[in-house]
Amino acid sequence: MTESREPEGSRPAPFLYEPAPDFEARSTMGTISSASYRGKWLLFFSHPADFTPVCTSELIGFAKAAPQFKELGCELLGLSIDGLYSHLAWLQSIKANFGIDIPFPIVEDPSMTIANAYGMLPPRAVSSSTVRGMFLIDPEGIIKAITWYPISAGRSVDEALRLFQAVRMTYEQELYAPADWQPGMPGVVTPPKTYADAVSRAEEKGATDWYFQTRPTQGKKK
Repeated sequence: MTESREPEGSRPAPFLYEPAPDFEARSTMGTISSASYRGKWLLFFSHPADFTPVCTSELIGFAKAAPQFKELGCELLGLSIDGLYSHLAWLQSIKANFGIDIPFPIVEDPSMTIANAYGMLPPRAVSSSTVRGMFLIDPEGIIKAITWYPISAGRSVDEALRLFQAVRMTYEQELYAPADWQPGMPGVVTPPKTYADAVSRAEEKGATDWYFQTRPTQGKKK
């Protein structure tokens, strides 16, 4: 059974830079507590149902990319509204038909308690058709990115990996990630907070302008 620390409807859906709701639930790898991921990056993504074609393709894509996420310090955690035994049958089917083992847990949520806590469903929803969210959670348990997808279009695993690396870079360094940023590319200097700072930047040798300046990024902090 899925358990929530707060009664359903007792709090609004979380937004960026807010704590991710805690939960404990059964998964394909035993009982999972969200608190057990503290100290690690976590990419938490959800599906509306098992045995759906788009979701199957996503599980396969994340399974193939799981070693890259792991090497970079990010854990993967999936969720589907269906129950544990349906999850187990789904993963077994993926293994039999595609030769792919899913190396990360898939949480059950038949009561939609977790989905509601994360705002994956509109108020008074009676189906799980909108449960297509993805949450990037930092080591302190704070939500750093949220993305939503329609039922008809699959997620880009490459973009999920890029987004994680971009957000992690901004978390570790006082830089922002510009459009289409990739690891190794310069970051953007955070905006000036005072007029004096803006003037100083405008006068800086080699500066392009006071509001848009870049700096080399550093490697991942150990």
